[in-house]
Amino acid sequence: MIPSWIIIGAVTFFVALGSFLITPRDVKWFANLSRPRWLVFEPLIPLIWTVIFISGAASAYIVWEKNPGGIITWLLMALYLLVEIITVAYIPIMLRFRSLKAGEILGLIGLISGVVLAICLLPISLMAALLLLPYLIWTPIGTYTTDELKELNPQDA
Repeated sequence: MIPSWIIIGAVTFFVALGSFLITPRDVKWFANLSRPRWLVFEPLIPLIWTVIFISGAASAYIVWEKNPGGIITWLLMALYLLVEIITVAYIPIMLRFRSLKAGEILGLIGLISGVVLAICLLPISLMAALLLLPYLIWTPIGTYTTDELKELNPQDA
């Protein structure tokens, strides 16, 4: 039998690969947008998201191990998957439609979904809920940054 941490890690990895649905033309559009002066941490964003995805997978693993195969556990796994799909869809959808507003909306939906997930985890595992903190801290920062990009690039809002 395959260990649960391998399955959870593989699902996380393969869903994250969905972000590669971006075409070079779309990336070029985003690269040409004006950025706020304070956005000095942009080169760290891939590392930040790597930490967030690993933390989320560790959180899911803890929850799964508490009650493997239980109906509540499966529902929580579905909610983890939904949060990750929303998160991964953020960039491709924003770039495909060349709409910062679309990215901002997905960021807010992701944040709300992440908060709901964290609240659901509290009675099961405080540690699993705490492992979602990187996501819950970073998502508002990313959404705010998108909002600032809209202000600086109204033609691309």
